[in-house]
Amino acid sequence: MPIDFLLHDLGSTQKSQLQEIRVALRSPFFMKRIKIKEVLKTQPAGQTVKVQGWIRTFRNNQFIAINDGSTIHNVQAVAELNSLEEATLKRLTTGACVSVEGELIPSPAKGQAVEIKVKSIDILGDSDAEKFPLQPKKHSLEFLREIAHLRARTNTFGAVMRVRHAMAYGVHKFFNDRGFVYVHTPVITGSDAEGAGAMFKVTTLDINNPARDEHGKIDHQKDFFGRETNLTVSGQLEGETYALALGDIYTFGPTFRAENSNTTRHLAEFWMIEPEMAFYDIHDNMQLATDLLQFLAQYALDNCADDLEFLNKRAQDEEAAKPQEQRSELGLIDRLKFVVENDFQKLSYTEAIDILKNSNPNKKKKFQYLIDSWGVDLQSEHERYLVEKHFKKPVILYNYPKDIKAFYMRQNEDGKTVAAMDVLFPGIGEIIGGSQREERYENLVARIREMNLPEKELWWYLDLRKFGSAPHSGFGLGFERLVQFVTGMTNIRDVIPYPRFPGNAEF
Repeated sequence: MPIDFLLHDLGSTQKSQLQEIRVALRSPFFMKRIKIKEVLKTQPAGQTVKVQGWIRTFRNNQFIAINDGSTIHNVQAVAELNSLEEATLKRLTTGACVSVEGELIPSPAKGQAVEIKVKSIDILGDSDAEKFPLQPKKHSLEFLREIAHLRARTNTFGAVMRVRHAMAYGVHKFFNDRGFVYVHTPVITGSDAEGAGAMFKVTTLDINNPARDEHGKIDHQKDFFGRETNLTVSGQLEGETYALALGDIYTFGPTFRAENSNTTRHLAEFWMIEPEMAFYDIHDNMQLATDLLQFLAQYALDNCADDLEFLNKRAQDEEAAKPQEQRSELGLIDRLKFVVENDFQKLSYTEAIDILKNSNPNKKKKFQYLIDSWGVDLQSEHERYLVEKHFKKPVILYNYPKDIKAFYMRQNEDGKTVAAMDVLFPGIGEIIGGSQREERYENLVARIREMNLPEKELWWYLDLRKFGSAPHSGFGLGFERLVQFVTGMTNIRDVIPYPRFPGNAEF
């Protein structure tokens, strides 16, 4: 019913209120916002549009660059000179949040197809220009980690987080399309899947005066769960229980390692993708890992073109600053194509050791960790040499010495190796680690005892080998390692929203 018809029989106060509503409904606030990503793809025909976002730059009291996070690109809003009030001009600062309505027109400026001719502008949130820490200049990544609550407003971190989202979606799509079941394994656990002991304790006991038993030891029976518990280092063991019921499952969740490691490749809190598959042997496992990584690399190329182009240029600038011998032979986008277009080279650990022992870097003592005997754990420099210099393609190593691998890996008939496999990538080294799991009860018990692990605490895991055991395999893909590879970021702390590492739990 028209508002004018209603006004006829209303009192003056009600008429005034309805008039205010009518004016408000015509105001730009009630227009539907269009994301800048869509505006930039729209053919300009003089239509009126509204965008909302944060000011990146404001030049000549006329040109406003606005970004809303939907794309790496800004949209330029152009105000007629002297059309804005002085009070408004003072508030149009870098970091301020604005709502702009205007006419979408072709842009005469280079590098942009459209711009917005401003009709009205509302400031939704002010930003003190002198205090806002993100100015239109290049900031160091170290500085940006100190203001992690704001760094997503930069081009670099906006691009990284959009790629991170695309990779997470791609992971779920890959497994869902192949009939896998997504299982949420516990974050609080009583088991140590890696047997490493570097775990964060979970307790409600008074840390200053915990309950103790008659021997003076902490009495975990009086704790919340009635036993000692930790934050999980892996969802693998619990994942296996569901694979041996549902067939093919995967987990994708946070994991925690209390290692005092301050490297560019380690975090205390990170996300893991862990598929577990019944009736898979080590070769099936290697094929699934290959399929997953090639799918994700292609997914990034298909769905993150603008962000990858920006990150590729950024990586090129970083490489140019390095000494010639330290520069990567492949650019960021070339590395992704390298993964998609190349078969993965498969070779045993023993074959890899022979190659590394006889390599020029080893003979000339250029490796930091020299290879002199079978049985040593390979370092990133060895893995990258195999991928980038020797084979020039992704590499899958398998049949590792059992003494450097976890208890749950299937023991080979030679008595020295286990059916483990690692996938190695250019620029990063190991990106996936996995194995065929030990399905034979007696062999698994022997290995647990050999490694002095708590057999009683693993009773439920051993039960799987008692009641309908089956060959099965799985692997773990560190999500941040994947995002590092896809974005070209050199420090893992820069591919997760809020990094956790020794001495730092800010935000």
